[in-house]
Amino acid sequence: MKIISALAGTPSMSEEEVKTFLENKLNLQIGTIGDDGYPNIHPVWFNYDKVREKLLIITPKATKKIKNLRIKPNVYFSIDDENFPYKGVKGKGIATVLDDPVRTVTEAKKIYMKYLGTLDHPIPRMILESIQKGIHVIIEIDPKFFSTWDYAKM
Repeated sequence: MKIISALAGTPSMSEEEVKTFLENKLNLQIGTIGDDGYPNIHPVWFNYDKVREKLLIITPKATKKIKNLRIKPNVYFSIDDENFPYKGVKGKGIATVLDDPVRTVTEAKKIYMKYLGTLDHPIPRMILESIQKGIHVIIEIDPKFFSTWDYAKM
């Protein structure tokens, strides 16, 4: 895992601190490039696979972000805590759209357990059902680096 400081003179996070930070329930902001050449920002729930060092997102396959990623898989992402003391992780990566329903179900369950703590909720029940119909897919981001900041260390 390559970690760099987001701003010279600003405290950064260690690899373990990054892994812990990515367990939070903050939204990941993913930036994709539209067919008009302009960036699109999409707030999403995510999970971080510590072993494979991948960021995973579930989304309907008919979304603008999927359309954008099928044309240009380059992404920028940011996860930041807006509460003082500010800290966050951002970076660039290459995204792959995964259409395998078995993998999508597995990753979706991890995401919903992270954010909701249960699968016995209307949202995951609805999404898990729609995965079987081929409506949802997984976006897997392979980060090139993590650029971090942690103002609690100042």
